[in-house]
Parts: sequence; structure tokens; C-alpha cells
Amino acid sequence: MKIALFGGTGGTGKEFLKKALEEGYQVKMLARTPSKVSTTSPQLEIVEGDVLNADDVHRTVEGTDIVVSLFGHVKGSPKWLQSDGTFNILSAMKTYGLKKIISLSGGGLPFEKDQPKFPDKLIRFIMKVAVPKVLNDAVRHAEVLRESGREWVIVRGPRLTDEPEKGEYRVGWVGVNASTSIGRADLADFILRQVESDEYIRQMPFVSY
Repeated sequence: MKIALFGGTGGTGKEFLKKALEEGYQVKMLARTPSKVSTTSPQLEIVEGDVLNADDVHRTVEGTDIVVSLFGHVKGSPKWLQSDGTFNILSAMKTYGLKKIISLSGGGLPFEKDQPKFPDKLIRFIMKVAVPKVLNDAVRHAEVLRESGREWVIVRGPRLTDEPEKGEYRVGWVGVNASTSIGRADLADFILRQVESDEYIRQMPFVSY
């Protein structure tokens, strides 16, 4: 199976790319600055471009089987980066007949199975005040996916750390069988498991320790 990867140069993206290649997947990855990609492999193809450029996105999706979207906001990102980038990806998926996309988001994005406790509600309130752009974009990107007709999975996580992989984590919902952190390596492991799993189609699982 060949994966179209967006956001492969971020913290979680690097872990995902490493794991995907180790497990034998082919990866076609979009990168604004290919020289920053330190990983080399005959299974890896890098496309230079930007997720906000529809032509670049189409070139990345062409010839692949599934999309994994791990890009997100950094300092100075456009207001609707995730929403507009996701729209471009979905357009390309429609063109080339891809059915499934796995997208990464945070615990501030609500889902109907959540049962947020006071700390969870406090975190969402703080996000609304401190980083409304990120939260609003996450909500809108979820709406774009819901309306797409594709098979989508939005993987959500709490505070991300760079600790060594544990190989164990919980999958629940905000406030349900959940904690306050997850290592990027373990989060990447769960994301990779969704490539060939239908368990969480059109759901937003929350992954934590």
C-alpha cells in the first residue's frame, strides 16, 4: 500500500514516516523544503510543494492508496491552514478515487462520544481564549471531512511528548479512558495501525497513556 503523507516533517510526522517505512509501506510525501527531510529510502518519494497549493497536493496524492494528514499550525500559519489544506487533499482524493484519509488533531476538538471532565473543559476554554485560530480551524476541518463522503478518521491526542516509545497506550474519548499526555512515537504507532483498520471510520478516537 502506498501512503500519501502530509506533515511528515513535524514531530509526529517524523515518527510516523519512520514506522511506515520500517513496516514496508511506500510513502509519497509532500514537503515545502525537501532538503530538511533527513530520512532516505527507496520506498520514499518526496514531492516539493505546499498543502495550500492544489496542484502540489494533486501531484502528491496521484498514484497512492490512502492519505495520512499530520500537518498543523506553526507560528505564522494562515488562519484556515488545516481546513483549506484538507479541502485540497479531499479534492485530489476524489480525482484519483481514494476512499480513506486519517487526519491528526487535538483533544480540544469535540466529538459526541466525549464526556469531558472539569480539567478537559478548562483546557478547551483556555484554547478558545489563547489559540482560537487553531481550535476554530480544527473544528472547520472536521466539518470538511464529515461533508466529504470519504472514509475519515480523526486521531486526537492530548499534550504530546518526545519520550521513548512505550508500546502501550489507551484509546478512548476525551474524559473516557484517557489521560493528559501521549508520546509522539506511540501516537504515530496508533495512526499507522489505522491505515489498514476500519475500527474508527468516521470517528475521533483520543489516544493517551
